[in-house]
Amino acid sequence: MLQKNRILRAVVWFRFILFWSVALALVGAAWAQEALPRTVESVLELQVELHRRGFSCGSIDGVPGAQTESALKAFQRSAGIPETGRLDQATRALLPLTAPVVVDYTITAMDLGEVRPVPETWVGKSREPSLAYGNLLELVAERHRANPKFLQRINPEIDWAALLPGAVVKVPVIEEAVFSRPPSALMIRLAARELTLVDDIGRVVGHFPVSIARKVEKRPQGELRITVVVGNPNYTFDPEVFPESAEGKELGRKLLVPPGPNNPVGRAWIGLDRPGYGIHGTPDPEKVGRTESHGCFRLANWDALTLLGLVRVGMVVWVEE
Repeated sequence: MLQKNRILRAVVWFRFILFWSVALALVGAAWAQEALPRTVESVLELQVELHRRGFSCGSIDGVPGAQTESALKAFQRSAGIPETGRLDQATRALLPLTAPVVVDYTITAMDLGEVRPVPETWVGKSREPSLAYGNLLELVAERHRANPKFLQRINPEIDWAALLPGAVVKVPVIEEAVFSRPPSALMIRLAARELTLVDDIGRVVGHFPVSIARKVEKRPQGELRITVVVGNPNYTFDPEVFPESAEGKELGRKLLVPPGPNNPVGRAWIGLDRPGYGIHGTPDPEKVGRTESHGCFRLANWDALTLLGLVRVGMVVWVEE
């Protein structure tokens, strides 16, 4: 009988703890929901909130850097406040955190179906039906504008090579960039390696980091115009454009490379009225703004896709030093 009473008391105590645990969790969730919007408090929150407003700082990593500072200055310029590049009081007042920064994401069978090894050779690439994501970490990182190392850091227990459908990982949440005003033109500043969107009276409404040509003579300047806008493009490999490629020298002919996130021009192509020149995505978002292209203006795939939905044929692209 004594043993039975102990069991009953234990059950009652367990139910009491469970009830209050759930209740406190619900209260905490409600409080957290009511607490937003609030002041941005960290670099991670700043990066996510800038992305949400169309001011890209490249791959989200929670670490201060030149691209985050550049995006913040562009936001300050847009808001008409001093361009300090710092999260000062004036900026905090205009840039509140509007939604949670990190959420759970559930891996799906469809995600795994979009992963396939990417051939290293141009011939191998040309024989693929599409140039899909090379691994699951790459897929999740690109879809959530995140640096792969950052995802590994906030998911220390995750073995990315062994994930199955139903696995849950933490990711930064952006949804879709919302711009304060529609852009009327694009401006590329070569020295700053930035692409800004401006409205019809020249006010900045968005910002993306961009890579430029390695050779100065291949950097066009002045007024250009958009001639074509293509989503999920294929790519023509021309050995003459890649004189450093040993494979290209042996091949001696052009190859058609299929679309996909690992296509050399990524997920979007915005052609310009200069033969062979355009604005496009890249399979290496962490290199954007830090390395130099063969001549085109290169963006992270997520920024290229965002830009794709904002531009039109005939739009002016002004390039300056």
